[in-house]
Amino acid sequence: MHHQAEDSGPGGYAAARLRLLNEKARSGPPRRSALAGLTDEWLAGLFAAGAPGARGVSLVAVGGYGRAELSPRSDLDLLLLHDGSDPGTVSKLADRLWYPVWDLGLALDHSVRTPAEARRTAGEDLKVQLGLLDARHVAGDLGLTTALRTTVLADWRNQAPKRLPALRELCEERAARQGELQYLLEPDLKEARGGLRDATALRAVAASWLADAPREGLAEARSRLLDVRDALHLTTGRATDRLALQEQDQVAAELGLLDADALLRQVYEAARVIAYAGDVTWREVGRVLRSRSVRPRLRAMLGGGKPAPERSPLAEGVVEQDGEVVLARAARPDRDPVLPLRAAAAAAQAGLPLNLHAVRRMAAGARALPSPWPAEARQQLLTLLGSGRPTVDVWEALEAEGLISLLLPDWDRVRCRPQRNAVHLWTVDRHLIETAVRASAFTRRVSRPDLLLIAALLHDIGKGWPGDHSVAGEVIARDVAARIGFDADDVTVIATLVRHHLLLVETATRRDLDDPATVRSVAEAVGSPGTLELLHALTEADALATGPAAWSSWRASLVADLVKRVAAVLAGQAPSDPEEAAPTAQHERLALEAVATGAPVLSLRAQTEPPAEPSGDPEPLGVELLIAVPDQAGVLPAVAGVLAMHRLTVRTAELRSLDLPDGVDGSVLLLDWRVAAQYGSLPQAARLRADLVRALDGSLDIAGRLAERDAAYPRRRGVVAPPPRVTVAPAASRHATVIEVRAQDAPGLLFRIGRALEDTAVRVRSAHVSTLGANAVDVFYVTQEQGVPLPGEEAVAVAGKLEEALRVCPP
Repeated sequence: MHHQAEDSGPGGYAAARLRLLNEKARSGPPRRSALAGLTDEWLAGLFAAGAPGARGVSLVAVGGYGRAELSPRSDLDLLLLHDGSDPGTVSKLADRLWYPVWDLGLALDHSVRTPAEARRTAGEDLKVQLGLLDARHVAGDLGLTTALRTTVLADWRNQAPKRLPALRELCEERAARQGELQYLLEPDLKEARGGLRDATALRAVAASWLADAPREGLAEARSRLLDVRDALHLTTGRATDRLALQEQDQVAAELGLLDADALLRQVYEAARVIAYAGDVTWREVGRVLRSRSVRPRLRAMLGGGKPAPERSPLAEGVVEQDGEVVLARAARPDRDPVLPLRAAAAAAQAGLPLNLHAVRRMAAGARALPSPWPAEARQQLLTLLGSGRPTVDVWEALEAEGLISLLLPDWDRVRCRPQRNAVHLWTVDRHLIETAVRASAFTRRVSRPDLLLIAALLHDIGKGWPGDHSVAGEVIARDVAARIGFDADDVTVIATLVRHHLLLVETATRRDLDDPATVRSVAEAVGSPGTLELLHALTEADALATGPAAWSSWRASLVADLVKRVAAVLAGQAPSDPEEAAPTAQHERLALEAVATGAPVLSLRAQTEPPAEPSGDPEPLGVELLIAVPDQAGVLPAVAGVLAMHRLTVRTAELRSLDLPDGVDGSVLLLDWRVAAQYGSLPQAARLRADLVRALDGSLDIAGRLAERDAAYPRRRGVVAPPPRVTVAPAASRHATVIEVRAQDAPGLLFRIGRALEDTAVRVRSAHVSTLGANAVDVFYVTQEQGVPLPGEEAVAVAGKLEEALRVCPP
């Protein structure tokens, strides 16, 4: 390659660099290497022009440039090395090198040092030492560069027992700060755990000769992340390592991938390989350093030589050795198809890691289990799933060597599959394991813990298929459960749990639990008390495994209430038709005060539930807000708007007319709402009332105030929310029409909905608000003025008008 023959100046290099980056035929490692070679040639020309025939000085590439891995916008990491004999000449040479780089707008990380200074700085700064481990000669005195490389590597190997623990600590701090690359929706390809810095750290460990990373797939994983970073640099034109949402489709197209999901899946798979290699490598480093800490004299006193490690039996063919689970000498993986599950179950029960070589030996000799599985295999899988937190690492070890795909072929479709919902912390496969971990804590409260654990493992297995994942998952779960060896009745229960794993939480948060149709529909879907018990536990495990936004005391109390009502129906008790409860003394007091003053009156009361621990404090469920207001138009949007202004989140809302005692003129609306403070503190009731008075008489511009606050909200660039969707839920209630609104959550959403419903002249009987992350699902029970459901066509028309209003004025 002689791109610089025609012109060794900046212009020639810039043109040749541009041509290289625009060559579609050359990408990946060849392009990175070619770009490094092109840059070497240019810098060598600058060096020769600035110091013709100079001795005792050399130009050295370090870090990523030292590895000849230049991405389009990579920094140039350069060290000008000199023997100290002519500082003035070296200073002039540095200017002749650095300024042309800056003039081209390239990022430069540079230093000028003698070998002694470089060695001393490396001893003080771990990051400098890591960069020097990849030092590569570019120009000048080759002997100077070679001597430094030799010295730095020797220092690294000699100081490894002290420096490697520091490097491990650095990696752990970075992981805690940046998160895990294999689960993040907007990952940092370099800094997150399993990213490029971790891959570089593994190279450093290998250079220490103390331990070596498992090589299989590691180079390919690293190369894949570098390819993604190259495409990211080319599409954005920036030196960035963060794969932002708005750039993922472009990056995928640059790499020839189908879409952003295909891109993330490849990134996650690469990160998983690097993260797993890191786990294995750091475990080996710890083992070696522990063994070295036994003093040689003491070792000699104990009989000389290296003592044989102790081996403790754990299960048939499985033993513990040196803090890991390994295979017994007599184990025969090729003749014992249950061995991988038995070893995994033993490791999880003991809370120990599976030895890498043991897993590879099992994978090499593994064969598919017969269908149905033998009883021992099923039992070992259940033991593994029921072991709690240790299950995660053991499962990942099996998965890294392909054993999970052999045992459960359907797993491949969910493996490393991203979930484009900020509520979810994990990929689909990791979420399934996390759900099993959470479910293992509930096995004492259900009569069939085995069915709970299998349903937890399979509940989202349909996410790899088109359509409703619960419907697809039911079919897959039925097949998998039968293959594992469950009988027909158990298979039906598992399939029902997978099909309806969202039923309880969605019904509890989006439907009127006082409506008999709600309870009957759940009872019909569940079918039996035993299945209901399992579904209740699965619902909680699934939500806890999703993330902190998916479960709360409030959601738990609603689900528990629904389960109690459904259990009564399954026990033979018919749900009674809802009758409006007689007003309480407090209701009547508020109503009479509202009539007397001609203005709204309200009451705030905090709700709590008993603490989970006897010594704990009660856990807040929210605040009960009672409002009585003289019957008039615009009450729903006025109340919703005032609450939004005061940063109160509405969870449920009931509205009804109140019959007043004889002799009292007028009509009163009673609003019984549950709200929660977004930032922990409640506004004073007097302020709420004052603002509500102004909202109802029109002197408070709620829409304007909310618009001002919305304009001040930071918006994520490039993320376009899907349009709102409004539908009529079929046969959801005999007493009202149920309208479901799905929209992007935002301050004042309920105000906008209330205002649009007011324009359609329907009566809102109750509202049930459910928010997960950025997605709101608000359900409204509406009637005609006479209190009866809307005719079919009118209901569809109301839904259409509401959707149109939200599209015109989106949140």
